[in-house]
Amino acid sequence: MTFTSTQHEQVGHSVNRLESRAKVTGAADYTHNLSLPRMLHAKVVRSAHAHARILGIDTQRAAAMPGVFKVVTARDVMQVIPDPHYGPAFHDQPILAIEKARHIGEPLAVVLAEDVHVAEAAAGLVEVEYEVLPAVFDEVQAAHDTGILVHDELRPAGTFPDLKHLAGRKGTNVALDYRLRHGDVEKAFAEAAQVFDHTFRTQQVMHTPMEPMISIAEFNERGITIHTASQSPSFVRLEIARLLGWPENRVQVKTRLLGGGFGAKLYIKLEALAAALTLIAKRPVRVALTMEEQFYTITKHATTFRIRSAVNAQGRITGRHCEVYWNGGAYADIGPRVTQKSGFTAGGPYDIDHLHIDSYQVYTNLPPAGAFRGFGITQVVWGYESQADLIARAIGMDPLEFRRLNLLENGRPHGAGTIMKDAALRQVLDTVARRMDWDTPIERGTGTVRKGRGLGLGFKALVAPTTSVATVTAAGDGSCTLLMSTVDMGQGSDTAMAIVAAEVLGIRAQDIRVVHPDTDATPYDMATLGSRSTFSMGNAVKAAAADLLVQARALADSLGLPFNGMPDVPTLLKKKFSMQAGTLVGTGSFVPSYTSPDANGQSPDITPNWMIGGTGVEVEVDTETGHFKILRMENVVDCGTPLNPKVVETQISGAAIMQLGMVHLEKMDFDADGQLRNASFSEYKIPGILDIPEHFGCEAVDAQQSTGPFGAKGLGESGCFGVASAVAEAIHDAVGVRITTLPITPEDIHKALARRQSEESPT
Repeated sequence: MTFTSTQHEQVGHSVNRLESRAKVTGAADYTHNLSLPRMLHAKVVRSAHAHARILGIDTQRAAAMPGVFKVVTARDVMQVIPDPHYGPAFHDQPILAIEKARHIGEPLAVVLAEDVHVAEAAAGLVEVEYEVLPAVFDEVQAAHDTGILVHDELRPAGTFPDLKHLAGRKGTNVALDYRLRHGDVEKAFAEAAQVFDHTFRTQQVMHTPMEPMISIAEFNERGITIHTASQSPSFVRLEIARLLGWPENRVQVKTRLLGGGFGAKLYIKLEALAAALTLIAKRPVRVALTMEEQFYTITKHATTFRIRSAVNAQGRITGRHCEVYWNGGAYADIGPRVTQKSGFTAGGPYDIDHLHIDSYQVYTNLPPAGAFRGFGITQVVWGYESQADLIARAIGMDPLEFRRLNLLENGRPHGAGTIMKDAALRQVLDTVARRMDWDTPIERGTGTVRKGRGLGLGFKALVAPTTSVATVTAAGDGSCTLLMSTVDMGQGSDTAMAIVAAEVLGIRAQDIRVVHPDTDATPYDMATLGSRSTFSMGNAVKAAAADLLVQARALADSLGLPFNGMPDVPTLLKKKFSMQAGTLVGTGSFVPSYTSPDANGQSPDITPNWMIGGTGVEVEVDTETGHFKILRMENVVDCGTPLNPKVVETQISGAAIMQLGMVHLEKMDFDADGQLRNASFSEYKIPGILDIPEHFGCEAVDAQQSTGPFGAKGLGESGCFGVASAVAEAIHDAVGVRITTLPITPEDIHKALARRQSEESPT
């Protein structure tokens, strides 16, 4: 990918990541490297049943083991935190299970020991007596059958303005039922030339960051300090302070570089447990999960998506009804927000006069699901783009032309009522087609190996409401420091934000020091999630840098000196303080506009911007075995102005490769009792270097986000949107069978081919 700005000195020019040398030399600072004096290690005892009443926990044998400091149960936790329930949407998750366990792997007790191996050995000696209860695992069944309730009552958290409408409920497993109503769908179906009705399913998968979750908490005279690998240090401070009934300034949260997050490390994960343990032990406590334990901590929603479409004789989609069921597992986490934000885009990037959407967040007795790269978008794109291909085939239209005919253009209202703006849908679609040579027929092969191709297009609304605050300082020598609570977990945000500040200040990005989040020093940022940092924090940083220039200019005016930019700052400060001293401080904040949807899901301003991603795929399929190989993959995004083209390219390719795992490799395999059977890297496969197609291209279209910092918007997720449906269509194009459930496996293709052959040649 090539892109070079001619308008800016810093923006649009490829810059090596500021932390690159530290990473390649092994000097990079991660929470896992931290060790504190007198630190205890924690090992969690987990539930063996998906739904069970806890009759008793016998800790005596474990507590008697040499080296064990203490065995902690919920009873001990409630001595220091009387109501130990937390969660960003509902306060539904206890720090340790109280009375009931709601999924296999739920934390029931913790062994504290001087040595982690002693803690692990002692954890195996804790005995739990259960009364096993009936469990529910399927999201559609859980939504409609109230015979098994995961929670007796729901308690809304009330933290975020867009979730304040959540209500306390009894007698249901539905945590949130979002609805969108636009036009008269029944009329559209009654008048349609053809009606299409399909159901698509996705599986539960795990984030698998290379750095497993870790939190280290230390109790001190002024409160608690938590060192944690978190994507949301500001939220962690807020939520821990709420749990303890303390002012926020008694809770300090510090993060370092993260070895990946992808949504797994958002909101509270281990921090509440670590805080409770250090309060109990009065010593620093380290809670570090193994990779296996992460499978029981947070996952990606499995979904069932029924989509019905009315199509007229010209191939226009005139009406669409979507029902999406999100399997949230035992605790809501941020699932209601995923359900809402992705739910209203379930109709697809198409101009549809009549649109009804129902999107349900459902509790089940599986490990909880939350944010995951794409924030639910990959599940709904899989459905609406797969159906787009099926409709196009049924009416004899080229899939690309069908999309072009129905595409939602800038200036037209989305089904939620918000006018589309700065959304390069057509550019992305046409660029994918160009890179795939779509107008040139492909060589389909002979014999048992056949080739096919497909493309997919998706869009995402940036999360709102949200808040970001940044500070940029200049020291006595004029050197600048950027303070913000955005977390760099590999996406290159430190460098991107330095570029934004540097562009405003007229200096080099490499000369700006970026301070990693420390809630005692860095200002508030809602979280590093959903590709929001480039847009939201980028605008805050831009404002902070501009404010620094204002402060410098004001100082020059007060001294009666001219101001010609940042090079004058050392002279100005020396003049004021008679020595190299003092600090200039610029602050900036950004709160994007947003109007909450009404009861019908309608809003004139439901998102500050739209992120677009498209993918083209070419495959070859063995008709005898069902094995397939992805030969070519082209990924295109609209990210507005690419701030740092070098990182933009890796972001696009990283997202696409990650989604490939969900498409044909990854699936959390639960048995009939809810027991996970493949919770290890030896059995749960993610893409490796050999899974990347030989022909693999990336491109950002020439676009601008008018409200973004220097025209930029986020892209961390855009590369993953269209991958799944493009692969399914390419396989269909090659051998004529359609897979509607992810992951797509050779076995599924082989069965579908055999079924088709049986139908065509019944004996």
